[in-house]
Amino acid sequence: MRPLRNPVVQTSMAWLLSEWMRFCYATIRWEHENEQLAEEVWAEGGGVLCAFWHSRLALGPASWPMKRAQPIKGLVSLSPDGEFFTKAVARLGIPAVRGSSAKKDKAASSKGGTQALRDGLKQLKVGGLAVTPDGPRGPSRQMAEGLPLMAKLSGAPVLFIGLSCKPAIRLNSWDRAVLPLPFGKGAIVWDKAWYPEGAEMSEVVADWTKRLTAVEARADAIVGLERI
Repeated sequence: MRPLRNPVVQTSMAWLLSEWMRFCYATIRWEHENEQLAEEVWAEGGGVLCAFWHSRLALGPASWPMKRAQPIKGLVSLSPDGEFFTKAVARLGIPAVRGSSAKKDKAASSKGGTQALRDGLKQLKVGGLAVTPDGPRGPSRQMAEGLPLMAKLSGAPVLFIGLSCKPAIRLNSWDRAVLPLPFGKGAIVWDKAWYPEGAEMSEVVADWTKRLTAVEARADAIVGLERI
């Protein structure tokens, strides 16, 4: 049995991860760029999609100020690793909608994709939904249609969030995930869009892929983290 499939191990590791993330977020010196775009969304309240690439999943909660932003949930895969991360992030005040943002026909349905879409749209009537549009299996920085589809159906704005920090740990995973280390420098860069009326899905995917990659690259440049 893989360790993360054991519920006791999951719970213990999730507690350790959440406390480590909380400590890192508090000690990192954060620089914000274009945060007024997010401030407008927070002031209005209501539904909003929050997108960042899967490699920055461990930094995502640092971008959402619980005291002044609308409540948010995270779209997390149904995998055992997803269950582990769900428990960790829930301790930081972000419950989960389980499923995949990818559109993979029968595979998506078998993993709860249809239910996740329904639950995600329900959440977007009242608050935020965080999505990693290249997750849960990649390829890295290649956007699936789930994010623009939810934006189109809900009419909610999308916040593209570029996240970075240095020093950091790079995992040897498919996305080369970034894990924060304390007492370093961090950056959060924002962009905002709505689904363009009448636009082709493929055009939106291509445009939003570039915009999300651009804010992440800018965040990396601010802190001096090497792009991989």
